[in-house]
Amino acid sequence: MRILRVPAALAVVFGLTALTARLMAWPLERAVYLAPVIVIGFAAALGLLLLWGKVAVNSLRESRRPKLVVALWVAGLALIAVLTVIGVSLPREGG
Repeated sequence: MRILRVPAALAVVFGLTALTARLMAWPLERAVYLAPVIVIGFAAALGLLLLWGKVAVNSLRESRRPKLVVALWVAGLALIAVLTVIGVSLPREGG
């Protein structure tokens, strides 16, 4: 298994680089130059997601009514999605 670590890491880095090049409509060469930044950015985003997930699970465990908390989370996310789909825009400050 130790032999497969470097090829697996190389495949992940290439996959992230190719995905970023495709999403940003960059040539692959530009994304390869920025590969260290891309990998660090994905790692930071994944770390934040894991941290927020751990905090959410921990707060859910400590709540008195976890089903209500989950229902409110889902309702809030659904409200945001519905408002986004129907095109509601919030008023901007100073304008």
